Amino acid sequence: MIKEVIVVEGRDDITAVKKAVDAEVIAVGGFGINKKVIDRIKEAQKRKGVIVLTDPDFAGEKIRKIISKRVEGIKHAYISRAEGTKGDDIGVENAEPAAIIKALEEAKATVGEKREEFNIQDLIFFKLSADPKAKLRRELVGKELRVGYGNANQLLSRLNNYGIGKAEFVEAIKKVDKLLEAGEN
Repeated sequence: MIKEVIVVEGRDDITAVKKAVDAEVIAVGGFGINKKVIDRIKEAQKRKGVIVLTDPDFAGEKIRKIISKRVEGIKHAYISRAEGTKGDDIGVENAEPAAIIKALEEAKATVGEKREEFNIQDLIFFKLSADPKAKLRRELVGKELRVGYGNANQLLSRLNNYGIGKAEFVEAIKKVDKLLEAGEN
């Protein structure tokens, strides 16, 4: 389990990273890095640390610079152009798992035990799954905890990987409950 959150460009990069290591991964979605994504990266940096792993091309470097300018203290992992090239396509999604692992090792990624403080029963109990309002509740809890919206599995992963404690989680649930009660009256 990689302690830091790994920031990549797109969904295919997430798939490649997850084939190589067990880690929380954020995709920025290209140049249009919006405030919401930067806020998630800042929160990840504050809680766990961040490693940026972008494509070995001009666009990847530009994205890396945008993130570096807005989020202090992040680590950088690099794959070579040769490791990331398949045909005419250059990108992290083309890299073999061994190349990604090597890049993360060179970036001094921290390896730790997988944390499993929360499970699916917690999400069901707090109506974040298997409930008619689960999607809305996950959205509000994600916003309150500053980990972004995700489906039940994504939220569960973020709760465990971002080091969120039970007390902080329960406090967020209470705020969401009050917000929803106020909206119904």
